[in-house]
Formats: sequence, C-alpha cells, structure tokens
Amino acid sequence: MLHGYLPAILGGLGSTLLVAAVSLMLACLFGGLGAAAKLSDSRVLRVLAEVYTTLIRGLPELVLLLLIFYGGQIGINALADRFGWGYIDIDPFLAGTLTLGFIFGAYLTETFRGAVLAIPRGQIEAGYAFGLSAPTVLRRIVLPQMVRHAIPGFANNWLVMVKATALISIIGLDDMVHRANLASSATNKPFTFFAAIGLIYLAITTVSILALTALERRFSLGVRRAEL
Repeated sequence: MLHGYLPAILGGLGSTLLVAAVSLMLACLFGGLGAAAKLSDSRVLRVLAEVYTTLIRGLPELVLLLLIFYGGQIGINALADRFGWGYIDIDPFLAGTLTLGFIFGAYLTETFRGAVLAIPRGQIEAGYAFGLSAPTVLRRIVLPQMVRHAIPGFANNWLVMVKATALISIIGLDDMVHRANLASSATNKPFTFFAAIGLIYLAITTVSILALTALERRFSLGVRRAEL
C-alpha cells in the first residue's frame, strides 16, 4: 500500500500531532493573557491586546510563518555574530510551534474574552457578596462557565490549527506532509500520497469533533437541566 511508504508517513504523524499539541498549549497561554489584557482596567494593556489580535488576524499564517522563521534566523544570527557565538540554526519545530501558538493565541483571545463576557455579571458580584475571594470566584464561578461558552470557538480554532500544521513542512519539519512530498517525488504519484494525507487529517479532525462534542455536552448538563 502506498508503494511501501505508509510506515514512513505514519511515522511523521507523531511530529504532526506533537506540533498541534504544543501549539495548542501556547495558543491557550497567549489567548488567556490576551483576554485578560482586553478585560483589564489598564488602557495600555487593552491597546496592546487589540494591536496583537488585529495584526495577527489580518495576516496569512504562511506569511507569518516565513517572516518569523527567516526573520528570526537573520535576527538571531546577527546578534550571534556580534557576540562571536557562531551560526545558530533555528529548529523548524520550535519556529513552527511558536508561530502557530502565537497566531491562534490571537483567535483564542477573542474566544476567551467572549466566553467571560457571556457570564452574567450578577453571578460574579454575588460571589463577592458572599465573601468569596477573587481566586475562588475565578475557580468556582468564572472558569466552569467560561469553558462551556468557549468550547464551540475553541473547537473551531483547534480544527483550523491542526490543518495549519501542514504549513510547517515548508520550513523543513520532518512531518507526514514532508514525508509524503518526498515519497511523491520518488514515485511520481503525488495524488496518491496527498490524498492519503488528506484522509489522515480528516480522521484527526473527525475524532477531535467527536471528543469536543462530548466535552460540550458534559459542560452543558447542568444548563440543560435548568432549562427543562
């Protein structure tokens, strides 16, 4: 099957999933910080967060990836030459995960901000009125409801980000797309290998949809009972 290249392609699947997982963690970090900045009382933080989300959401992922990879390579090596450190080669995995995390952090900023704003303000005020501390209000009132409101947007961003991992093969990451490209060049059968890659991505996104749908049901149980 696939002219004997299937094991090699599946071996690259691990790199693809690792990039997606690490990028997601970074995106959640950037998204959480961005949402906190947009909801803060500081005008400076709100402006910085607005610039971040507007700029990142307005540029294509591929352009940002190439800018960060090659621009970062030039900048780091200019600094290295100044201090006599020698040439430094940026790892494609590091560049790719940082770029995807930074990009999708802008989208998750809006997802998390909207989820917090969807929580009735009276519930938060009631928590403080009962003498709960700010960390307790965050843990017991804000976060559980924020997760429920954020899951649909979070799921959409995750699916798009999983597909965006294919872009990192352009800067040399040895993932399944890169291996499929090598195999198609060796066999002159690009349709066969890229169709297989498409099916693998479809399987990943399908499993993700099922898992996230189950998670959304889990966090909506109490709400559904209250509506009955």
